[in-house]
Amino acid sequence: MPRFVALFAAVLALLVAACGGSENADTPKDPVENVPEESGVRERVQIAVNPDETEFPATDGKTLEQLAGEMTAGPSLALATSIFTTGGDSRMAFGVIGQDGKPVYGPTAVYVAPAPGEPAEGPFVAPADVLLTEARYRSKQAATEQDPFAAIYAADVDFPKRGQYAVLSATKGADGKFSGATSQVQVSTASADPIPSVGDDAPVVQTDTLESVKGDQAMLDTREPPSDMHDNFADVVGKKPVALLFATPQLCASRVCGPVADIALQLKAKYGDQMDFIHQEVYTDNDVSKGLREPLRQFNLPSEPWLFVVDKDGKITSRLEGSIGVQQFEDAVKTGL
Repeated sequence: MPRFVALFAAVLALLVAACGGSENADTPKDPVENVPEESGVRERVQIAVNPDETEFPATDGKTLEQLAGEMTAGPSLALATSIFTTGGDSRMAFGVIGQDGKPVYGPTAVYVAPAPGEPAEGPFVAPADVLLTEARYRSKQAATEQDPFAAIYAADVDFPKRGQYAVLSATKGADGKFSGATSQVQVSTASADPIPSVGDDAPVVQTDTLESVKGDQAMLDTREPPSDMHDNFADVVGKKPVALLFATPQLCASRVCGPVADIALQLKAKYGDQMDFIHQEVYTDNDVSKGLREPLRQFNLPSEPWLFVVDKDGKITSRLEGSIGVQQFEDAVKTGL
């Protein structure tokens, strides 16, 4: 698994609890309402959902290093995506973790530069997106109300050229001051990206069904309890819209796949009459040492989770990697309708 997964796993392993749930089909409520009110977490997440670009420091020709020098150091930046390309907005999902090991919530944006001493680009706002579903859609691997890690940040970053970039996140505190956290990413050209992208025809892959795994429910789905999102992608693509999720709730190193599969199930309750929702497990025989299953190989996926939304004509309309919150998942679904 990529290095970002190991980092994110180390952070989330201390933060994610477990809870069971059932699967009713009522209309989902505002995701922020699922965030606990204790210690002001819900209020801070609510503020972080709609950051305004104008509230962040302007670059004004400053280097990334100079911007960082104007912020309070201390938090760490835990990246939850690994694929970054030129040629348009590239999604960067991440968490900001304080020195006390707890998530930092507030209006957040990122800045980037080829090196810390070079002029910074930004701010690219990073709205917080809630990871908590309603209780009835939660698996044992889910995020719950008791989890301090309730939301993920995501920014659309425009990288002008390939190469290594330094990253600085800026989170505004209740006192109006900014705290900064740093990391690095590698950016490739869009033409060198082997993963199917928006506008491409989706590969017509045979995803696993209960029949293809010879009735072995545990082999079909590591989610507890298993979901019913296991149609064969090849049978439905080109006939109706599809949300195809590659994730392994039990074996995902970053522990974000359980919440992602639960979000898919919640959105199926809302959009299932318009779109087919399919969940594909990741590892051959659910054994990490045996490598990826064939559908992931055909999509050229180096990591997981991944979401591909495909319209009724078989064209990819949205592609998301890594941790995905409720709002961004729903926005992706809408692109395929």
